Amino acid sequence: MSNSPTSNRPLLLAIVAGIGASACCIGPLLLLSLGLGGAWVGNLTAMEPYSGYLTAITLVILAMVFHKLYVAPKQCNEGEVCANPKVLKNQRIIFWIVSIILIAMMSFPYYADYTID
Repeated sequence: MSNSPTSNRPLLLAIVAGIGASACCIGPLLLLSLGLGGAWVGNLTAMEPYSGYLTAITLVILAMVFHKLYVAPKQCNEGEVCANPKVLKNQRIIFWIVSIILIAMMSFPYYADYTID
């Protein structure tokens, strides 16, 4: 794994796609919890038809990042930053933190309707 800015691009794309996939549900909830409301908050559900596509894109990108971190052989020369095992460990930790947050955000519409009686 190189130390170039493009090595973080897939994970950043997954974050953007995950936020887009959950924007129809989490966005209005966050705004209302902050005290920002009004009739315009209902317009934030306009992305709901695209939620499935964005969820699929997010999962594909996360799978690509998983493959790059765990399966693909490392292309690194001796003495480079990526040769340090701590770098790989930190990348894996960040990957799992981001993945858990994105999956929680994308599954929000399924557990948001769950009410306690």
